[in-house]
Amino acid sequence: MTKADIVAKISEKLGIEKNDVQATVESFMSEVKTSLEGGDNVYLRGFGSFIIKTRAEKTGRNISKNTTIKIPAHNIPAFKPAKIFVEGVKTNVAVTK
Repeated sequence: MTKADIVAKISEKLGIEKNDVQATVESFMSEVKTSLEGGDNVYLRGFGSFIIKTRAEKTGRNISKNTTIKIPAHNIPAFKPAKIFVEGVKTNVAVTK
């Protein structure tokens, strides 16, 4: 599902114009991004949390030059789904092989 699909579904369900829904979705994503960039986590009860994870410094390899490089510690954004969200996916989505 894409952002356009989400906008279309919300617009259809609520009877709101797509442009208004698009602006709302864009604003939501912008606020989440701004909060994470400012060092704050975002918690949405029943859905999940957008959090900042810290990756430790590690040693990597440049295979083409056969050299070792040091990858510094850094932060990355991550999403942790709520338990009710995880349970819903587990019970409603068939396992594919």
